[in-house]
Amino acid sequence: MNAITPAPRHWRQLLPTLAIALTACGGGTVTAAPASAPAAVPAPPSNWTLVWSDEFNGAAGTVPNAANWTYDLGNKEADGWGNHEFQYYTADARNAQMDGAGLLVITAEKAANPGPCWNGAPCGYTSARIHTGNKVSFTYGKVEARMKLPSGQGIWPAFWALGADLATAGWPKSGEIDIMEFVGKTPNTTYGTLHGPGYSGAQGIGKPREFGGPVANDFHTYTVIKRPNEIVWQVDGVEFHRLTPASLPAGGTWVFEKPYFVILNLAVGGDWPGAPDATTAFPAQMKVDWVRIYKEN
Repeated sequence: MNAITPAPRHWRQLLPTLAIALTACGGGTVTAAPASAPAAVPAPPSNWTLVWSDEFNGAAGTVPNAANWTYDLGNKEADGWGNHEFQYYTADARNAQMDGAGLLVITAEKAANPGPCWNGAPCGYTSARIHTGNKVSFTYGKVEARMKLPSGQGIWPAFWALGADLATAGWPKSGEIDIMEFVGKTPNTTYGTLHGPGYSGAQGIGKPREFGGPVANDFHTYTVIKRPNEIVWQVDGVEFHRLTPASLPAGGTWVFEKPYFVILNLAVGGDWPGAPDATTAFPAQMKVDWVRIYKEN
C-alpha cells in the first residue's frame, strides 16, 4: 500500500511577493527614456507537494487503473450500502471508463435485472463505486478532485474517504470524511460531512456549500485538508467548513489521526436523495478530471 504520511507541520500562509509597476510619460518635445524591462517576479513557493495522482489519461474505453483502484460490487450483498440504494455496482466498462480526453466517466444507467437489491427485488440501475483501499492512503495532507456532477432527482454522486482500518474497526469507528456529496433534490448545494463514533448517519457533522446556481452546470474542485486534530473543506479553493475535536458532540470520539483511503461513486436513490422520478435523465454521468494527494511542506 502506498501510504502517504508526511510529518505533521503547522501550516502558515505565505505572503505573496508584491510587484510595483512604474509608469513614465513625456510631454511636449521631451522624449521619455526607454523603460527598462521589469525584473521577473518569482512565484511564491507552494505550501503543497504532489505525492500521488490519477489524471485519467487512458485511451477511450479503458477502465480505471488497477494499481490505484478496486471495485465495490453489488447491492443486496452490501445490504443496499446501508442507505437502501437502488443501483447494482459493477466492474463493467459501461459504468466506469476513460473517455480518451482526460476524464474518468462513472455512469449510472437503467438496466434489466443486473442483480438483486437490498429488498430482494431486481435492481433497476447499474453504476460504479471505486476506491483506493490497500493501494493508496493518506494520513495528513490535501486530497482533491476536479469533477462535473450529474443532476436529477434521486442522483447521489460522492467523493469521500474511509479509515484504512475499516475491516477491523468497523463503521463508524473507522471514521468517514465526506469530501463532497451531492443530491439532485438540492441542485445548488453540495455537502461536506464528518462521521465517527457518536456522530454518524443522520447525526454526522455536516455543512452545505451553496453555489447560487446549479452545481451540475460546470466542473468544480472539491478539497479536504487533513492536519493533526483539524479537517478543512474547500470548494474551488475557498474554505466553507472546518472541524476539530472540540467540534464533536458530548461523547463523540475523534478517530482521524490515521490513514484513510479515497472513494468515488455514483449512487441512485436511497434514504437521503429519494427515488428517481420521471424527470430524472439516464444515463447520468459523473465526470472526474483528476484525483490528487499532496503533502504539506
